Amino acid sequence: MSEARSRLLGTATELFYAEGLHAVGVDRVIAKAQVTRATLYRHFPSKDDLIVTYLVQADEAIRMQVDAARTQGADPDDIIRAVGRTITDDIQRAGFRGCAFLNAAAEYPDPAHPVHQAVLKHRQWFLETLTELFSGTGKIDPEPAARHFVMLRDGAMAAGCLTDPKPICETFLRGIEGLLTYRSRQEPAT
Repeated sequence: MSEARSRLLGTATELFYAEGLHAVGVDRVIAKAQVTRATLYRHFPSKDDLIVTYLVQADEAIRMQVDAARTQGADPDDIIRAVGRTITDDIQRAGFRGCAFLNAAAEYPDPAHPVHQAVLKHRQWFLETLTELFSGTGKIDPEPAARHFVMLRDGAMAAGCLTDPKPICETFLRGIEGLLTYRSRQEPAT
């Protein structure tokens, strides 16, 4: 990646996350990154391309966090817990403003738009990854457990920027523990 492209993407990432996708224009990105308009458009043919690249970069960072959680331990329950802790660490960091993907979906609600498509691609990967992780726990209902995890995560990410994140994170981690012990299908009583 060229130095100018890296600076553009870093600047866009900072501004898009802090202020919103529609609120930040390309002129602002160009000025803050200290590049020319031609440089921006050489690397990113449109603002939408820049936004999609920002989301792809966020997706790659989350994939690396999940991969790191997988290397921390062989126990599937502990891997799921580690993924949960990466989420709570994110929620408690300075400048947290919610989920970049949920924010993008709110600003680009058209499911056919490339930005919305990037959001859907990430969410599909995340759900499939969690389904795989829950399958490793021996749960008889890994897909519903994974969907529940994603729903808990979405709620924690939304609430975590509205109020004190500590109780939000504690509740989220408690929810994960519940998912790791709950079985949706019980053996019939005899």
